[in-house]
Amino acid sequence: MQAPIKESRAQLSIWLAIGYTLLIVYASLSPFAGWREQGLDFIEVLRAPFLLTYSAFDATVNLLAYIPLGLLFGLALRTHFSALGCVMLGMCLGVALSTGMEYLQMYLPTRVSSNMDLLTNSAGALTGSLLAVSITSWTWLFSHLMRWRSHLFRHGKEMDFGLALLTLWMFGQINPSLPMLGNVFISGASHRPFVTLPHAPFNIWESGAVALNLLMLGTLMLTLLRMPHNIITALLAILSLVALLKFIAAALLLKSWALLLWIKSEAVLGILLGILLLLAVLRLPRHAALAIGISTALCYMAIVNFVFDDNIPSSAMSIYHWHYGHLLNYNGLAQSITLVFPLLLILHLGRIWKV
Repeated sequence: MQAPIKESRAQLSIWLAIGYTLLIVYASLSPFAGWREQGLDFIEVLRAPFLLTYSAFDATVNLLAYIPLGLLFGLALRTHFSALGCVMLGMCLGVALSTGMEYLQMYLPTRVSSNMDLLTNSAGALTGSLLAVSITSWTWLFSHLMRWRSHLFRHGKEMDFGLALLTLWMFGQINPSLPMLGNVFISGASHRPFVTLPHAPFNIWESGAVALNLLMLGTLMLTLLRMPHNIITALLAILSLVALLKFIAAALLLKSWALLLWIKSEAVLGILLGILLLLAVLRLPRHAALAIGISTALCYMAIVNFVFDDNIPSSAMSIYHWHYGHLLNYNGLAQSITLVFPLLLILHLGRIWKV
């Protein structure tokens, strides 16, 4: 495999690993409030009987959550270390992160430190690292993937950051309690079908936010694609994938009557407006398009922070048929991505400006 391709693959894996690590930190320590000494001894927590803090659901979630972490660590390390070294280092990084999270949770009254969590997290990191070593041995797969990537996307550190940013956006958007490309959680005011509801006026601000969100995504894709005239096709492919994943998440997590609540008239109008705006931006010179992207991100942040005042993760909990605390963390992650993505996009566009 050529050196530039290996370097690009490693750089993208590093960005993804950093981003996923931050998501793990958020999910482990939210709501980041009420820090205080609770008289716990971490050694005693580690020595506690496993079954004392055991929950099959928690163990499964923790295992699955750390598999991608071990996979991304392994892919980033594989270009510099042997297979054994990659597995050992990947697992050690996962164990270190999990140990730190369990230790800090002792100071959060709303969280519980658990040796079982540490064990399942470590098993997940080990599984992910082993998976990374396995798939990196499939040279034919990587050669095809790298050829596909080179055909569609530009190369460079800025592009790797942009692809990681695209992945982050998609992760936030598959939350089924958010409308398609929206940022205001579906609240408990949504009731079962055939129940008369008070008239809710059409919210043009929601449509505007959706249009701006789509325009931000389009601007990001404009910087990544080798052939910008394919942007509408690429955008439709991404939106279709997000809609599919959103539907699957809704089927798994939401009550049956709430399965399609994420398809709102405000979202549909916003998507149509966003596509029209993007078509207009495509006719502009490169630097003008980048300036529009930065302005769009600023406008989006203004609407999210100063126009919508009911965008709280807990408002959507009534439409879930599961009521584990993980769902509240999941909604909080989606909200945080909504707030952080425009800032990271501005950073990305600023770096692209200089290239």
